[in-house]
Amino acid sequence: MQEYYYELVVKVSSHKELFSDFLADTIPVGFEESDSGFIVRSEDELDTIIWGLEQFCEALQKALGETIELECQQQKFLNSDWVELYQKSITPLAIDKFYIHPTWDEENPDLINIAIDPALAFGTGHHPTTASSLRAISRYVKEGDFVIDVGCGSGILGIAAMKLGAIVEACDTDPVSVENSIENAKLNNIEFLKIWEGSCSLSSSKYDVVVANIVADVLTFIAKDLKSALKDDAILILSGILDKYESKVLGFYKDFEICERIVEDEWITLVLKRK
Repeated sequence: MQEYYYELVVKVSSHKELFSDFLADTIPVGFEESDSGFIVRSEDELDTIIWGLEQFCEALQKALGETIELECQQQKFLNSDWVELYQKSITPLAIDKFYIHPTWDEENPDLINIAIDPALAFGTGHHPTTASSLRAISRYVKEGDFVIDVGCGSGILGIAAMKLGAIVEACDTDPVSVENSIENAKLNNIEFLKIWEGSCSLSSSKYDVVVANIVADVLTFIAKDLKSALKDDAILILSGILDKYESKVLGFYKDFEICERIVEDEWITLVLKRK
């Protein structure tokens, strides 16, 4: 561990969800959401992240034709302070059958426990898209199901499915996410049947449940691949959809019926099945 770490406090005046998507797709470390923006911490200086945020903000303003205020403030702290601060910031979370907790907290004897190390994870269950995906998995994944987690991130969704007795494969185009998923599975004393860097199109298997918690545009781009991965009577769980993009996504899945629609804040998770 290095002696110091850097903390970047980001404040945005609007479109916080788009900046969140940008950070999730761009930075190799997790980040914390605040009321007005985000907090990013790393042992490396974060000047490149500031530059990227400024470029993204400028492009977003041009695309939307409106002014967006962005404020970035970077500070340097002792690493011992960071460990204590970060551990205090991550709290356990109960979602349907699951109890998601950091490795330093006690398990819940009444729920299915999932240990996630926040230092490694992009998803800890606190974001609405992850939480609603976990609710869908809790309700639709059965013991013995063959499941694939597309865009696995921290691996939390695949781990949840395995905790229910499913056989799970996973993939992500980001190699860091693949590593995180493997490490988090080890924390829970389980492992993916197969996990790879790349898309679900690299698999020739057919699954009982396909889970994809990504973003709306990607869900439209890979619609054909997701459909090809499904068994005839399979369940498709789509998440990461802002409510204003729901109809756009559904336009690419017209041959499916909606089994359930889970809403958390402005985010939508769709549980679909072929008509």
